Amino acid sequence: MEGVSAVLTVIAVVLVLVGLKSGFRVIKQYERGVVYRLGRVREKPKQPGPRMLVPLVDRMTKVNMQVVTMPVPSQEGITRDNVSVRVDAVLYFRVVDPVKATVHVQNYQFAMLQVAQTSLRSVIGKSELDDLLSGREAIHEGLELLLATPAVEWGIHIDRVEIKDVALPESMKRSMARQAEADRERRARIITADGELQASEKLAQAAQAMDRTPAAMQLRLLQTVVEVAAEKNSTLVMPFPVEMLRFFERASGADQPRPQETAVPAAPDTPAAPAAEAGGVAPAALEVPQQPVEPAALEKGHPLAEDA
Repeated sequence: MEGVSAVLTVIAVVLVLVGLKSGFRVIKQYERGVVYRLGRVREKPKQPGPRMLVPLVDRMTKVNMQVVTMPVPSQEGITRDNVSVRVDAVLYFRVVDPVKATVHVQNYQFAMLQVAQTSLRSVIGKSELDDLLSGREAIHEGLELLLATPAVEWGIHIDRVEIKDVALPESMKRSMARQAEADRERRARIITADGELQASEKLAQAAQAMDRTPAAMQLRLLQTVVEVAAEKNSTLVMPFPVEMLRFFERASGADQPRPQETAVPAAPDTPAAPAAEAGGVAPAALEVPQQPVEPAALEKGHPLAEDA
């Protein structure tokens, strides 16, 4: 009889030890324990540390309270300005109410992933391409608002949502590159024109100053010669302004006295040569005016006397 009681005692001790072992749980610092007693959830979750459960009555589910980083797969859509893009994002969330996260939704991580994908597609359709590329802050706020509506009922807090990458078609990339190149060229031309305008104003002021002091032009010329000679060139081309020549001409004219004016006799009038005939040949002899004949020359035997 004593042997039977001893066996029963040993069995009871073993059962108690097994029960204690099955009911003993250790909850980590970043975890919370949701206890189900006979199928009904306890309102307050178990805090971190060693905890004892009622054997064969309580069941506990551990919920991770850390921030979960969930990548959202690439979603293809058409923006409001009819551009086909592929957008992927990343979602940061954490559980704030472990009871709701385990009771109100079957798998809260899978549920958050699906909600993030649908919300991302919705945002792509409502946004323009420029907003996806440069104005992402407003899109992040819109995504966070869309995800926060179901997440509150599931005991989940959305920390932040960010668009990670936007994939564009090759044709759109080329168009954007041409647009950026044209914009850069426009800005370069504007800057060049502005520089020329400022340079022209300064040159006009310099010309006015040199006009008031003619010696400044000569000093500027000498400075230019010095700058060119400093480059050790074998050939030196020196521009010589016309104004300096005129200056030297006026200076030399003021030093020398003017010569006296002398009367130049007029040339005697000579009869014009007769015009050439149609053949282009000039006459061989010119008419000689007749001179008066003296009476002494009219002697006997002179030809003129016989004619008389």
